[in-house]
Amino acid sequence: MIRSARPEDAEAVAPLLVLAMGHIAGIFARSTRYEDAVPFFEAFFKDGANQYSYANTLVYETEAGVIGSITGYDGSRLHELRQPVLNKLREAEPDFKPDDETEPGEYYIDCVNVHPSHQGKGIGKKLIIAFCEHAGVLGYARVGLIVDVINPSAKRLYENLGFQVAGEKDFMGHRYFHMVRGS
Repeated sequence: MIRSARPEDAEAVAPLLVLAMGHIAGIFARSTRYEDAVPFFEAFFKDGANQYSYANTLVYETEAGVIGSITGYDGSRLHELRQPVLNKLREAEPDFKPDDETEPGEYYIDCVNVHPSHQGKGIGKKLIIAFCEHAGVLGYARVGLIVDVINPSAKRLYENLGFQVAGEKDFMGHRYFHMVRGS
């Protein structure tokens, strides 16, 4: 079942966010152990007003619990939603300033993730489709995301779901394809 996330999902979703974020989670945690970022994401997930919030997340839940999630928001709200996260990160690194990964006019998929023991079962695809439908209900004709250029399998997945490369972006030390679905 796919449903809107709740604050109490933080314990299940935070490790999934870390999994999806990869090297970015390590940057946030200031650690080579990405899992050190779990408390960071738990705290932001429970808060209703930032880019990693439960308010911006759909979860995939089975009898085993939450095994997947997708987080996203209106691209024009990036700076507003990112600000609480930046405030925290700048406590340790005052000059931290990431590039923008999304654009106004698109509903942006920030993170999509499935627990490793449930990957390859189509759950990620279902979450992406549900997110795109949710965006449509909210009045967005365009959904965007970025995918690392060194991850061709993820790029193919998105292409199979109707996304097309609209350009490239540099973000947090990597090069990404900016992909969009819709007009």
